[in-house]
Amino acid sequence: MVQEAVISITPLAAERAKEILERYNKPHAAIRVFVKSGGCSGYQYGMAVDERELEGDTTVEMHGVRLVVDRMSLPLLVGSQVDWVDNLMGGGFSINNPNATSSCGCGHSFRTDGRAPEGAGSGCRG
Repeated sequence: MVQEAVISITPLAAERAKEILERYNKPHAAIRVFVKSGGCSGYQYGMAVDERELEGDTTVEMHGVRLVVDRMSLPLLVGSQVDWVDNLMGGGFSINNPNATSSCGCGHSFRTDGRAPEGAGSGCRG
């Protein structure tokens, strides 16, 4: 039985991620995808190059890239897809999240239930 990945990455985003890992001379590191409180919609996405795997992390390998998600972020990211988009502001990673019920105009923050978590900011911080 094939199990659907809890988080996925498009081939284009995977290529860009590999380029970043090579640039930082960390080809065996993972891309950590996480969620934190903040942004104008309540939660904010984050991504980082990470060589560590922490207790409770979920790891998915796809298109030659490892994605790592911590246990607190996982419920908010299940079913999400990391993509790469080019626009007038340049290129960058984007997260297509089926759990988001609303999102900020800048695309870096989102809400899942119509309420912001405690301590959420009011400005769009991309």
